[in-house]
This record gives sequence, structure tokens and C-alpha cells, in this order.
Amino acid sequence: MELLFCAVTLHLFRMFRASGIVWLILVLCGVSSALSQTAPNPRFIQDRFAIGFWVDPPADKDMEKHYAEIAEADFTFTLGVFGATTTNAISRQVAYCEKYGLKAIVSMAGLPPERLPTNSACWGYFLADEPGTEAFAGLQKQVAAIHLACPGKLAFINLYPNYSMSAKNYADYLARFMAEVHPDVLSMDHYPHFLPNADGREAYCENLDSMRRESLAAGIPFWNFFNTMPYGDHSDPTEAQLRWQIYASIAYGAKGIMYFCYWTPAGGEFPKGGAIIARAGKRTRHYDEAKRINAAIKNLGPTLMRLTSVSVIRIKAESDLATALKDCPLGSITPGNYLIGIFKHSDGRRAVLLNNYEFAYSAWPTVTFDCDPAQVLEVRPEDGKEKPVEDDSPDMAGLQISLDAGLGRLFLLPGKR
Repeated sequence: MELLFCAVTLHLFRMFRASGIVWLILVLCGVSSALSQTAPNPRFIQDRFAIGFWVDPPADKDMEKHYAEIAEADFTFTLGVFGATTTNAISRQVAYCEKYGLKAIVSMAGLPPERLPTNSACWGYFLADEPGTEAFAGLQKQVAAIHLACPGKLAFINLYPNYSMSAKNYADYLARFMAEVHPDVLSMDHYPHFLPNADGREAYCENLDSMRRESLAAGIPFWNFFNTMPYGDHSDPTEAQLRWQIYASIAYGAKGIMYFCYWTPAGGEFPKGGAIIARAGKRTRHYDEAKRINAAIKNLGPTLMRLTSVSVIRIKAESDLATALKDCPLGSITPGNYLIGIFKHSDGRRAVLLNNYEFAYSAWPTVTFDCDPAQVLEVRPEDGKEKPVEDDSPDMAGLQISLDAGLGRLFLLPGKR
């Protein structure tokens, strides 16, 4: 419409230029500019760190209780694919999300875009899970239709992990998805093993790095699902293993993390149960684990949303530290097993997320930064506030940082001159 308006304006300018009515055209151009500036953005803009899950609660008589329980565990959004799948249930989902301060990605329930909910609690709509490349053309049409009918809403699509295909094919899969579908958020699911004879963490990090590169190139956020329950040959994750998956995602720049699963799904694939909530509605041990982790991530969230990934460094026990830490805000660290995310803050400062790569042991590295320690701040997971970094072992030489198994800690430094 804006292009048509400008074309008409240009035609009028040519008609009336000789008669001196240029001022009218200038007024019209000003109106066109104002319309352009006030027109709603068709793309989704993420306004908070996303903490969600797969398998929403049933839309039963206790639906409001279920959503209050979700909010109590410090999730920030719900994805309605299993429980809220009818128009009535979707209306209830959005209403409860609004009441309890959550956002909702809702099922499309076979509705055309113009009949989907658009209130402020609705983040967007679920389109597809793990589509193949043959589905990309159709998905692009759906995304475009949603942008047109529901500007500012998310058309959510979740992709395969990298272990579903070869590395070369996976890179092509991601590139084609980005080029053909033009998503607002990049998302995938990846469930690493934590077994002594099957450690899948390296492939998990490789998948995160692929998402990181594509999301940075497109200027959009990425989210990912991680494992929360036993199934197949996957063990039941400990709290430290949940932490490891989450903080590793954040180290690579993720702006959203999603548990698989929240409500225990029915079917023979999950005979042990063991999601955050059991099929009968009882909280498992994972509920309090998720609540503790989510509270910290939610507090870090406002700062995390202002960070842009610069690089990620993997430190192993045998690493040449001088080489590994070149250009890193950490000047030195005692040998160990770490994952370091390096970021630029929107205000020009730098940020470092120091993660303990071990999920079975705590770590207690001695570190230095490339600036005066008095200039280093830590973002408190207790409340999200910035405070001067503290030495966890003041009786020892140097600055000691304690890291629980799988834990990450976020530090802010002045911008590099």
C-alpha cells in the first residue's frame, strides 16, 4: 500500500508542478512518511528471555491450576500443542497466560490467520515440528500469511537436530530454511546423552554453534529444546545435567530454552514417565529443579536479552590456555573444563559467561580479567542486579570463582578501548 501511495504522490507531483501546488505534494509525502513510521512491524520482536517447554497441560477442569503452577515455576511462556488444541481451550490458555504473566504460543487449530487470537498475551502460533526441506515452501506461505494478518506475532517452527543428518546436509538444511522460510526465531531440539559410554555434549555444542551462526547472520534470536526426562536410551537427567544443557545454550547466545517435556506425554515411548509433571498431574523432582534454575535464568534474562554473541571458547584440561584465551576478556584461568561465552552488551560493555563444563563435579577456578578487577561486575542470579565481583576464597591468592556442577556465572566488563 505504501508503494502505491508513493506512486500516486509522484504522479500528482508531476501534474501540479507547473501550477505551483508543490506544497500539497510535500504534505502528502509527510503523511506517507508518518504512515510508514506508525505501521505495525510485521515481524515478531522478542521482549523477554523465553523459558518454555514441550507438552502443555491438559485443558481440563484444573486448567487454571495448571497454568498457575507453570507461572510458579518461573516459566515465561507456554506452547500449546497437546492440551490447548481447540478454539475454546486456546481462549482459556491465552486468558490464563494473561492472568499469570505468561506469554502463549498457541495451536492454530485449523483456523485461518485472520481468526487467530491477537491479544498481548499471545506471542504467536505453532506451525510445525521438525519439517523436512520439502515442507519449506508451504511454511514460507504460512509465515507470510501470519505476518500479513497478525503483524508482530511469531510463526513458530521447530527444526531437526544435527544428529538427524550428516553435518554437510545439516548445514544445508539450516541454510535452506533461513533462505526459504525467513523465520522470526530459529529453533531446534537436541537431547544429548550423559552416559559414561555415550557422551553427547560435544554434538550438542556443535548444534548450538550452527544455530548461533545462522541466527547472528539473520539478526534473529534462536531457542532450543533440551532433555528433561528418561526415554529410549536416554538417562533421567540430574539437576546439574539440566543446568549444563541450559547454560551451554546461553553460552552460545540462545535467547530461549525449552524443556522436553513439561507434562509427561502418553504413549509407549515414555514408559518411565518422569517429565516435570507426571501424567496424573503430580509434580516430579524435576519441578523444583526447574523452578530453581528458571528463577535464576529469569533474573538474568533482562541482561541476556541485551547481549550479542561474539565468540565461544571451549577450555579442556589439556588446552593451551594462552592460545585459547587470546582476545578473551578472561586473561587467565587455572586448568580445568570450561565453556566460555563472550558477548557485547548493547551499552558497549563486554560480557563473559563462565560455565563449568563438568556435570558431576564443582569447579573452583582462579581467574584474572583483562581489566582492573574493581571494574568487573557480576549479574546476580538472585535478583538480576549488578554487583562488584567477589572473591569466593579471599584467603587464597588471586580471584576465586566457585561454580557448581553445570553452572554458569555472568560477568560484565568495560568496553575494550
